[in-house]
Amino acid sequence: MIKFQKGLVLLLIAALFLSCENNKEKTVKNDALPNTITVQGDRFVDDLGRQVILNGVNVGSKNKEEGYIFQSGPELYANLKKHGVNTIRFLIIWDGLEPEPGVYNEEYLKEIDQRIQWAADNNIFVVLDMHQDLYSVKYSDGAPEWATLDEGKPHTTGAIWSDAYLLSEAVQTSFDNFWLNKPAADGVGIQDRYIALWQHIAKRYANNKTVIGYDLMNEPFPGSSGVQSTMILLGAYGQLHYKLTGEVLTEEQLGAMWSEEESRMEALEVISTKENYDFVISQLFDLVKEFESKHLQEMYQKVSNAIREVDSNHIIFLEHSYYGNTGVASSIERVSLTDGSPDPLVAYAAHGYDLVVDTKAAALAADARVGYIFNQIKKKGEQLKMPVWVGEWGAYYDNSETVIPTAISTVSLIEDYLFGNAYWSYTNDLEDMEYFKKILVRAYPAYTNGELLSYNNDFEANTFTMEWEESNDNSPTVVYIPHLSKLNEEAIKDFTVDKIADSDAGYLIIPATEAGTKRKLSLIFE
Repeated sequence: MIKFQKGLVLLLIAALFLSCENNKEKTVKNDALPNTITVQGDRFVDDLGRQVILNGVNVGSKNKEEGYIFQSGPELYANLKKHGVNTIRFLIIWDGLEPEPGVYNEEYLKEIDQRIQWAADNNIFVVLDMHQDLYSVKYSDGAPEWATLDEGKPHTTGAIWSDAYLLSEAVQTSFDNFWLNKPAADGVGIQDRYIALWQHIAKRYANNKTVIGYDLMNEPFPGSSGVQSTMILLGAYGQLHYKLTGEVLTEEQLGAMWSEEESRMEALEVISTKENYDFVISQLFDLVKEFESKHLQEMYQKVSNAIREVDSNHIIFLEHSYYGNTGVASSIERVSLTDGSPDPLVAYAAHGYDLVVDTKAAALAADARVGYIFNQIKKKGEQLKMPVWVGEWGAYYDNSETVIPTAISTVSLIEDYLFGNAYWSYTNDLEDMEYFKKILVRAYPAYTNGELLSYNNDFEANTFTMEWEESNDNSPTVVYIPHLSKLNEEAIKDFTVDKIADSDAGYLIIPATEAGTKRKLSLIFE
């Protein structure tokens, strides 16, 4: 009996030892991936102090009948992990969150909770984006009807959906009244309700490590000054046309040119150089500055104050105005803490779209214009001393080969500038798109020990390179690889390969060396 007990004890110890060893192996792999992400200076960093490249996609539904939730199960998030997504911009809609003034929709929030958990299960972080298009559910998505004070003005649409920003008196008036904080029927200012809603959300997720931050408003629009912006742009284009041709275009000719998609495409050819584009788009600067420096900055500060009362952990993502999408230089600034000091946990959440977005020519974006837009974003990020996250770009929706060069051009800019990014947007057919499989799903340095100096995918040569300078000897560098089977085993023999289940994708875990060491990684995909 004693021998049996002793043998049993030995067996139990052995089993425990093996269990610990198996757990140790699992823990080593999991420890290579972070638990949370924050901001340090002008970089995103993880809890191991590594520089982070946020690589992701927008996920959401603008459909009220779907409850403003993208209809999928956990398999979506498992697939996104296989495709190298480490962050999603998750759309949340005011109309769904607050169907009545001061009444929050717990069922909708529980659905959001579930998606956040599915993301967490797959090592994916979440930025919550308060989304709107044309301000309201009455015209597209965003604010509830009770917060839409359009004063009965007419709603006018144009050749493409976003033209309504510039044409619809109803949309413009609704924005005007939001910025003026006009009271709804219950007597409370609608902007005050918006601020209180953000505090409610922040309180809910204050201790959630998967949620890394809050994108305070999608593409803020100034309101009725949109009419003035149209006149400025048409006038600037007329000046450029005269400068190039000597021909004077009347207001009627300019308006007619812009009202039809085909003639608009012809006009866009004229501003397909950086010089011509700058001549036209820069003339909006003063108008946009007036809005951003006054109304938008004030709203951002109020929302930030409300969030910081309940949450001092998460990143506040600040977008430029709607006009910043196309390269108008932004005038937004960092928000402050209540003691007046600069809030350190802030990021610049720019969007970058060529003027052909939402048209049939979206896949033919002009490289010069896109380059101009992304350079404006880069300069603003440097001025703000914040990390940059391009929360929207792309929107190609086309599976032809013509998209590939356009996607490569924009991805190259994202890599050159070390931007975080979230492609717009996930659809049920995105994973079948050739540009998604060939370009968007690519190798990238997800978590870098020290300072990431550069990285690049050469899609023609099928190579990936990165350079970095290490800052400690503890944290490994983690590189996402979409096709492990295409790597030469000799080239990665000194690294650990952590394969993602049920896929050919995974991570290269590169052990750290001495702090200050400059390192280079070169990979060829055969």
